[in-house]
Amino acid sequence: MTETLTQIYDRKVAAGDLRPDAAQRGVLPLLQSVREGLEANNGRKNGFLSGLFGKAPEPVRGLYLWGGVGRGKSMLMDLFHGATAINAKRRVHFHAFMQEIQAALHQVRKTGVDDAIRPVADDIADKLRLLCFDEMQITDIADAMIVGRLFERLMDRGVTIVTTSNRVPDDLYKNGLNRALFLPFIALLKARLTVHALDSETDYRQHRLSGAKVWFTPIGAGAEREINTIWTELTGGDQTGSLTLAVNGRSVLIPHFHNGVARMSFWDLCGRPLGPADYLALAEASRVLILEDIPRLSSDNFNEARRFVTLVDALYEAKVRLVASAADEPERLYIEGEGVFEFERTASRLREMQGADWGAEG
Repeated sequence: MTETLTQIYDRKVAAGDLRPDAAQRGVLPLLQSVREGLEANNGRKNGFLSGLFGKAPEPVRGLYLWGGVGRGKSMLMDLFHGATAINAKRRVHFHAFMQEIQAALHQVRKTGVDDAIRPVADDIADKLRLLCFDEMQITDIADAMIVGRLFERLMDRGVTIVTTSNRVPDDLYKNGLNRALFLPFIALLKARLTVHALDSETDYRQHRLSGAKVWFTPIGAGAEREINTIWTELTGGDQTGSLTLAVNGRSVLIPHFHNGVARMSFWDLCGRPLGPADYLALAEASRVLILEDIPRLSSDNFNEARRFVTLVDALYEAKVRLVASAADEPERLYIEGEGVFEFERTASRLREMQGADWGAEG
């Protein structure tokens, strides 16, 4: 007999892979109901011929799971997605999905169609029965203006949506431009998805790093081993995930990204002509940044040092947890040349960001 999600969860707890959490366990029956509905007909897509024979049957009712950072939402999503025995499924970070949609709309509009959203949504619905989104958030007006009609078409075509978010639906796109036009999407989510708050009191992402060393020096094999251990603990060692951020018409690649944890080198971020908008987008998408190989800074690499200062400011203001390997301690990274005095503030912030409770309220 196939294990239920609760049984899988309990087995992982017994094996020491997970810590028991009543709030997390309480979500599993809701996800199990979605799983059983999807598996009941072996994942056949309702509405595969809906373009010919009218509107598809209603999809299995999905779930909108919201709660604070680090409460285990992504872990529960992984558990559900991995255990649901259908082929027509996909799990994707919401930000990355919307970038794909914008690119697809751009291509379809070149054909001169009046409504580009419909064929884009239909192409997805022809391939998928289940869409799992991690970290739904709407910050871009371009996304806000299309997401309602896109999701309505997907669900009309029989696609089940399961998503996590740090925000209750009513707070999505809060204070956004022309937000009144976005409100029907909130109503759609509340009408067609079960909305559930994950009330866990424990921030597990923070717990994993709380009190742990997060600044490793000098750069070398020892620091790399420590970094690899933290990456594995936070992500399960996933080396396949990446995220491309669209910033002012440009693309910024995060080569390693999993469930809000980004991993990049100093030269990836500061050795390229990036600016405040890029670093703000990175801070918005990430809750933990693992930054490797920070060198000593001086007038010889002044441009890179200046970008590093801007990056640290963005991370600091967004309360992003920083894990880093560096040539030296923060106070000794920049000791000569133009910019030394200004770097004292950055060094102070880097030291503060090593605190055991840094980012807990972020």
